[in-house]
Amino acid sequence: MSKPHELSKKKCIPCTTGVPPLKGEKMLQLHAQLGQDWTIIDEHHLKKDYIFPDFKTALAFTNKIGALAEEEGHHPDIYLGYGKVTIVLWTHKIDGLSESDFILAAKCDEASR
Repeated sequence: MSKPHELSKKKCIPCTTGVPPLKGEKMLQLHAQLGQDWTIIDEHHLKKDYIFPDFKTALAFTNKIGALAEEEGHHPDIYLGYGKVTIVLWTHKIDGLSESDFILAAKCDEASR
């Protein structure tokens, strides 16, 4: 099984319509490679809160994730507040989770360090 840093070394792959969303064991295997702070919601999306000491640091992280999302061609929902950034991931084209969601989640964790 891959380690989280290995998952973050992969590249997000564009998903095509008709590909089934991840469910069950495969989804759980990928989730196990992420930190425990990532939550799977209804086998549909991933969510994590990142806590920062102030707004400026949270905004800098938000911008870093925005640039990363553009580079990967895979775009999360990003919610910014004072000292907090929430990342929500799912693949809109298949209305559920794909491997790319877990890859981008790992990359977000790496970017937070």
